[in-house]
Amino acid sequence: MKNVKVSKISGSIPSTEDLPIYYDFYYPEVDKAASLPVILFLHGFKGFKDWGAFPEGCQELSKAGFAVLAINFSLNGVGESMTEFDQLDLFARETLTQDLEDVGTAIEALKENEITARNISLDTDTIGVLGHSRGGHTAVAASAEYPEIKGVVTWSAVADYNARWSEDMIKDWEEKGVTEKKNGRTGQIMPVKELVYKDAIKNADRLMAVKRVQELDIPALFIHSKGDEGVPYSEAEKLYEHCNSEDKKIELIPDSGHTFDTAHPFEDEEFSKPFENVLTITANWFKTHLK
Repeated sequence: MKNVKVSKISGSIPSTEDLPIYYDFYYPEVDKAASLPVILFLHGFKGFKDWGAFPEGCQELSKAGFAVLAINFSLNGVGESMTEFDQLDLFARETLTQDLEDVGTAIEALKENEITARNISLDTDTIGVLGHSRGGHTAVAASAEYPEIKGVVTWSAVADYNARWSEDMIKDWEEKGVTEKKNGRTGQIMPVKELVYKDAIKNADRLMAVKRVQELDIPALFIHSKGDEGVPYSEAEKLYEHCNSEDKKIELIPDSGHTFDTAHPFEDEEFSKPFENVLTITANWFKTHLK
């Protein structure tokens, strides 16, 4: 993308539980008179805003003329280190409801100028939301929940989180009140408490992307890899089919994985070709629909 200088401000805002929602706020050094639309970036399960190439990807989107706010969900289990799961007690109770509330908190902070930079103007009534995996699932629900969101893009999104609870997980919850997930990258055993499952079941009409996508009348783009080993591309097809927006599109990327051939830590000099392609598609789509 074009050679534009991007600045970054980092900080935190309090969640509805008064826990920190850590953020990075990227903005291009452009004409100060311009009012910048905002893109809100949401990470996925066992994820965080600083995972892999996500920060560099947010910078590239900002170069395209956007303020980009990347947040860590307040219960994602990553503390001040920004990259280590050192708060597994919080991770264990990260509900979809709290994730959705965190999005609302971030939007309110933008509107109240709690997140901003000197000498720039933000169009906080024109917000786009971009989410990866579980973050894409929440992005869809948030798009139906918050009227400030005027466009949504998902990367490798889950369509129906309640369809992902396995029989073994449900049995663990019934018998022990907790199930365990292994982090393939770190080897950590990560607990997930029964309340996460109960929240998703009880509040399915509000939380499940496949339900909320039917309420959308804003532009929606669903990007997915055909080689996704974690979330099959049929999930994107399901979201696309159920989406009632007249302006919707699906993009299936060949020959890449769940994170479009990126990994953590990101140590390459260049993006993988699939991830670069996804960034270009995303930036062009937001430029068309948020400006």
